[in-house]
Amino acid sequence: MKSRAVFLDRDGTLIEERNYLHRPEDVSFFPGAIEAMRRLSAAGYRLLMVTNQSGVGRGYFTMDDVTRVHAHMAAVLAPHGIVFDEFYVAPEAPDQPSRGRKPAPAFLWDARAAFNLDLAESYMVGDKLIDLECGWNAGVKASILVRTGYGEQVSRSAGERLKGAIIAEGLVQAADYILR
Repeated sequence: MKSRAVFLDRDGTLIEERNYLHRPEDVSFFPGAIEAMRRLSAAGYRLLMVTNQSGVGRGYFTMDDVTRVHAHMAAVLAPHGIVFDEFYVAPEAPDQPSRGRKPAPAFLWDARAAFNLDLAESYMVGDKLIDLECGWNAGVKASILVRTGYGEQVSRSAGERLKGAIIAEGLVQAADYILR
């Protein structure tokens, strides 16, 4: 039997946007985000992070820094029973060739194969148009724009390109939509 998943962008979706975050001590989850992930997980959704980290490609920080941030996030979430099945990271700068950089759907397809996922019953949640496009390109059930991070600006400026997107105030409301 195939599993369902929620693919989550990192910065601006789960945690507060910090320009090129690369230090674990700078991680700050949005209010309600941890409980929203717990609810999704308890409902049987696999949680997978899909994040572009162009700071690596730009030379601002290293993949080891990214790994430390993700290890810190995992340690914060573990006591709540929240486990990410995978952290998919595209470290390339926007002008560098990349197989997985959003809006490319490659990481969602990789996850489909690795975790026997039904993408047509899965969701992509993020604060940028490229997050939504990644989900659409992979064939998810719905792409959800959260108004946290860059999402408020995107919701005002993207116009017709948001046709077909679900718009939520934050991860709590996105989880409410998914669990309805």
